[in-house]
Amino acid sequence: MRFLRRSLLGLLLAAVSLGLVVFAVRMVVDAVQVRMAQEPRAMPARERVFAVRVMRAEPESVTPILEAFGQVQSKRTLEIRAAVAGRVVSLAEDFEEGGTVKAGEVLVSIDPAISQALLDRSENDLLDAEAEVRDADRTLALLKDELAAAEEQAELRQRAYDRQIDLQSRGVATAATVETAELAAASARQAVVSSRRTLAQAEARVDQAATGLARARIARDEAARELEERTIEAEFAGTLNEVTLVEGRLVSANEKLADLVDPFALEVAFRVSTAQYARLLDDDGRLMNAPVRAVLDVAGGDLAATGTISRDSAGTGDVQSGRVIYAGLDDARGFKPGDFVTVEVSEPPLDRVVRLPAAALDIDGTVLALAGEDRLEALRVTLLRRQGNDVLVRGPDLAGREIVTARTPLLGPGIKVQASRTTGETPEPPDLVELSTERRAKLVAFVEANERMPDEMKKRVLARLSEDRVPAQLVQRIESRIGG
Repeated sequence: MRFLRRSLLGLLLAAVSLGLVVFAVRMVVDAVQVRMAQEPRAMPARERVFAVRVMRAEPESVTPILEAFGQVQSKRTLEIRAAVAGRVVSLAEDFEEGGTVKAGEVLVSIDPAISQALLDRSENDLLDAEAEVRDADRTLALLKDELAAAEEQAELRQRAYDRQIDLQSRGVATAATVETAELAAASARQAVVSSRRTLAQAEARVDQAATGLARARIARDEAARELEERTIEAEFAGTLNEVTLVEGRLVSANEKLADLVDPFALEVAFRVSTAQYARLLDDDGRLMNAPVRAVLDVAGGDLAATGTISRDSAGTGDVQSGRVIYAGLDDARGFKPGDFVTVEVSEPPLDRVVRLPAAALDIDGTVLALAGEDRLEALRVTLLRRQGNDVLVRGPDLAGREIVTARTPLLGPGIKVQASRTTGETPEPPDLVELSTERRAKLVAFVEANERMPDEMKKRVLARLSEDRVPAQLVQRIESRIGG
């Protein structure tokens, strides 16, 4: 009985549970049907607002800087070559790579024995030629006197002949006497002709002696010049480069011995595009004498020199484009010919332009400006220059407007934004920093081991590194080169 009662109770509980489940399912199905039968209700869309950084466009007068890369070279570079062959007997004390010489200083002396002997022979030949000229002049003078005497004798003979003809006409002189006088006159005339022939030969001898004297003088001058060419002097003060000579070596004629470079007459040659070159021309189409600044990047600091554009190249060069411009450098201390430098050229000022970050300009030449209700508006501008990370633009409706400093694909005309004002100035890092002992020692060791840095610059950098607080820019520059 107990088993039967418990079984019936279990069946009853199971039936009740099943009924509850069916009831619950029915309620859920009815609720879903009711929900699906209702009209859908759309939630109101919320407009997305973007945060942007803006700056006010202030027109100003800006001097654009044209940046190019060039190479320093010397205006005066002289190849020292041997004019004659021979053995080098002496060299200047500073005739070595990097040696400094003065103007007129004797650099190289080649053995003068052969040239000295040639000069002595040419001087002796000159003495012989001068003696020949004097002898020819004396002979010519004597022959002139001899010709005058012969002409005088011929005149006397002719008068005697004329007198005999007169006597014959009177019947006093005989024909034999007349014939004898005529023969004497003819002989006298023949003597005059012979004297003239001898005088002509003497005059030719004088001319030949003068020619021989000129040749002897030319030979003497050539021998003296060859003797002088065995001594090579510095044409101007400068520094020697590519020295390939030692004392005692045999040199051949026209052999290159070294290069003499004037380190104080430096200029920089740099290439610009044709469009950049056109901006440096004045109204007459001539190249302006614009100021330039050459910067040599060295570890621990920059070497800088100022100058002025002096000229441009006559052609573009083979397989080249653009133009090559030359600018003279003033007080280019620390620069050497061959240095690659960054050249900054100051172009003519531009009026009524706005400086904006380069990211503010779109590829279609528009910028986004803040309009009413904090919405964006596209303004068309004209790009005038690119200056590093900035651009110089000009537009009719740009003055005084607030411009978005950085464009993104999500921004466009009509977009509502939340503006954050900025002056466009980048915050500067701290000027001075304190260095630990290990960090200071690492920087000092790197500067002392740098052979490219001039001694004057090295002393100045080491002096700054020895201070308690060191410029942060100097530390950053050195550590960028040592991987710090």
